[in-house]
Amino acid sequence: MKRSLIILSFLLIPALCPLLQSQTIAPAPGIGHPAWVLVIHGGAGGPAKGTMPAETEKVYLEKLNGALLAGKAILCRGGSSMDAVEAVVKFMEDCPLFNAGKGAVLNAEGTTELDASIMDGKTGMAGAVACVTTIRNPIVAARAVMERSNHVMLTGDGAEQFAKTQGLEMADPSYFITRERRDAWEKSKPKPKTPEKDSVDVDGRKGTVGAVALDVNGNLAAATSTGGMMHKMPGRVGDTPVIGAGTYANNNSCAVSCTGHGEYFIRNVVAYDLSALMLYKGMTLADAAGFIILDKLRSLHASGGLIAVDKDGNIAMPFNTNAMYRGFIDASGRTEVSIY
Repeated sequence: MKRSLIILSFLLIPALCPLLQSQTIAPAPGIGHPAWVLVIHGGAGGPAKGTMPAETEKVYLEKLNGALLAGKAILCRGGSSMDAVEAVVKFMEDCPLFNAGKGAVLNAEGTTELDASIMDGKTGMAGAVACVTTIRNPIVAARAVMERSNHVMLTGDGAEQFAKTQGLEMADPSYFITRERRDAWEKSKPKPKTPEKDSVDVDGRKGTVGAVALDVNGNLAAATSTGGMMHKMPGRVGDTPVIGAGTYANNNSCAVSCTGHGEYFIRNVVAYDLSALMLYKGMTLADAAGFIILDKLRSLHASGGLIAVDKDGNIAMPFNTNAMYRGFIDASGRTEVSIY
């Protein structure tokens, strides 16, 4: 059966939950997969539709477009998916609107602790850093761990010392803290004995940015970066730097970047689970992604979403929250950025 030129499917299941949403995009018929595809997200969660000021919404959409263009500049000239996802995530780490890099949320002690990871679908190699406080772009450090060390993940002081030896750009911890984040932290300090779950989404967004890409050589890559949860315990690590939980890429299946309540994504190995459902059960990208986010995680009362692209250029962007800042672009010229 021929596929339509563009399939945009928003699956709303009001009988179960009015917030369940999924978006899938298939490549054009008769031409195989697009020469390249890029998908991005700026975190799941956020205010309900209609409650964000129009000017604020416009700025977010502009920055999402900017991130797409950063990746497009690499992919359209035949660059690698690894270079593209790193560039996109670096762009978003430098943008104070998102909860990664500059503008990250603050932990219980009022400081930032940053996590990031990247994975190459061609080689299966991956790198990650966690709980870093002075690396300007954690995603760059994650790639350095992958390519210039014998390890997959470095944390805290060890990661920062490694970054210095590699000549990566460092920053004073104050660089990452914006006035808006400090104000939000002050206003949302949890009361004594407040359960952790009450402070998961206090600033209206989950804490992650990410990108997945398919390049002209058919190679997949994924990258994710985060500031984590507002008021998290010092030393807390979520799913973002955990390969298979928040980030995964495999040329035989798909590339995935997750966003949401990290503890649930770790326990359910969400990113790898998507690939496994495709490889072992023969599910399509759309069906596997929708099942995980809209069924499996929802049944656990876990909030979040993911973005993914498969080896044929199909895209999935399901989420079970009010919103997920997201977008895609491909070689055919199709592009879109969305919040709701």
